[in-house]
Amino acid sequence: MRKWVLPDYVEDVLPPEAARMEQTRRALLDSFAAAGYSLVNPPLIEHLEALLTGTGRDLEHNTFKLIDPLSGHTLGVRPDITPQVARIDATYGSDDAERRYCYAGEVLRTQASIGTSRALTQVGAELFGSATVNGDVEIVKLMISSAHAAGAAPLLLDCGHVGVFKALAQHFELSANATQAADAALAAKSTSALAEIKSLPIEALSSLEALTTLFGPAKMVLQRARAALPRNATITAALDQLDAVATAITEAGAQCSLDLADLPGLDYHTGLVFVAYLADTSHVVARGGRYDGVGEAFAQSGANGKTRIRPATGFSFIDLRALSEVTSTPL
Repeated sequence: MRKWVLPDYVEDVLPPEAARMEQTRRALLDSFAAAGYSLVNPPLIEHLEALLTGTGRDLEHNTFKLIDPLSGHTLGVRPDITPQVARIDATYGSDDAERRYCYAGEVLRTQASIGTSRALTQVGAELFGSATVNGDVEIVKLMISSAHAAGAAPLLLDCGHVGVFKALAQHFELSANATQAADAALAAKSTSALAEIKSLPIEALSSLEALTTLFGPAKMVLQRARAALPRNATITAALDQLDAVATAITEAGAQCSLDLADLPGLDYHTGLVFVAYLADTSHVVARGGRYDGVGEAFAQSGANGKTRIRPATGFSFIDLRALSEVTSTPL
C-alpha cells in the first residue's frame, strides 16, 4: 500500500489537538467580537500584486505563486492576512470613520521558522482610522485580554518604535544605503558594524550606538533614551507614545520591556512594534504594530481628488496551533 507523505513542514492536525485549536480560536474571536471587532474572511488566493501591495515586498520571498488557468494572471497564496484586511478597508469603506476587523484563517509560507509549520492558522485584529496612540493602546489591551481569555497568561510584551530610528536617519540626513546598513547593524546590535559605515557623521554614530544599549524595563529605557538621543520633536513624540503604551500594558496585567534597536519590517511598520511572549519563556504568542499607509495603494481617489490613506494598527496570533498547546484552558 502506498504511504502518503505530506510536503516538508506541513502536518495534519488530529484529535484532540484539532478540538483544542478550535476552542482557542473561538475564545479569541469571541473576545474580539465583544470589543466591537467585525469578522472578515478574505480568500486564500489573490492576485499577487494585491497580496504584496503596501508591505514593502517584505512577504514576497514567503509567498507561493501560481498561474490562474482562467485568466493567465499570476496569483499568490496568502502568507499573511493583514494586507488583505487593509484591502478590504480601502475597497469597501468610503469615509474616514474608525473600523475594526478581526479574522481567523490559514496562511501558507514558502519557508518555515524554526520549530514551526509552513501552513499556519493566523488569528488577529486590525483597527483602521485611528491615528493616535489611543489606537495602539486599544490594540495592545485587546491582544492581552484575548490571550488571557484563551488561557495564554501571563504575558511579556517587548516593544519598540521604528519612528525613533527613522527620525534619527532624517535628523542626520543619512543616505538610503547608510540607512539600510545601519538597520542591519542594529538588528545584530553590532557597534562594530555601525562603525564600518563610513558615511555616518560622528553624532549619528553616537546616537545609533546608543540605540543598541536601549533595551530592558520600560521606565529605565525611556529615561536613558531621553538623555542619550537628540532633542527632536519626532523622537520625543515616539518616546511619549511608548510611555503611554507601556503604562497600558502594565495596567492590563502584563509585563513590558522596550528595545529601541528592534526594527522588524522597517518598510512596513511606521510606529509601535511589539512581540508578545509567554512570561519567562521564549514562546512567541503574537506580533503587531502600527502600519499607517499600508492601504494607500488600494485607496481610490474621492470626489475631491484626494487619495484616501488610512492609519492602521493591529496584531496577529501567528500560530494558533502553537498557541493552543500552551493555553491553560481545559478541553
